[in-house]
Amino acid sequence: MKNFVRTIQDYPIKGIQFRDITTLLQKADLFHELIDEMTEPWEGMKIDAIVSIEARGFIMAGAIAYKLNTAFIPMRKPDKLPADTFKVKFDLEYGSTEMHLHKDALDNHENILIIDDLLATGGTAAAAVKLIQMFENKNIVGAGFIINLPELGGEKILQKLDVKTHSIMEF
Repeated sequence: MKNFVRTIQDYPIKGIQFRDITTLLQKADLFHELIDEMTEPWEGMKIDAIVSIEARGFIMAGAIAYKLNTAFIPMRKPDKLPADTFKVKFDLEYGSTEMHLHKDALDNHENILIIDDLLATGGTAAAAVKLIQMFENKNIVGAGFIINLPELGGEKILQKLDVKTHSIMEF
């Protein structure tokens, strides 16, 4: 699968090597294999909901939630969710933003899995953890990614937050 991830130099800004998963997703057999591999570590665990990070994370999270028979909860950028939200501001590799979850999104959901496409500096994933921690009595089962960029330190940040991670590949 790694051979089907395209690298775009200097996108979205100079110095960034953007890992483009669209070339992987456009192959049906590889997409099926990807979803199976991303689901496998969490099978048999008690998971009530998947919190997924906008926007590429949604692609995998919907399919994984279906396979695990669990809820899908979107974590969105500002002004994308219509009801009252919790929000967290954080830094990215090339800027800053904030993410939101509806304040009632995790009602009746205790065990939460985080899904996104890529783990880089860990800013977005740590924001997801912080958002989930704003709710009472929530257990983060883990976080799953297609790609881990270990030299950028995101996995270590999640380990410090006591979040188990699983990635399909590293660059």
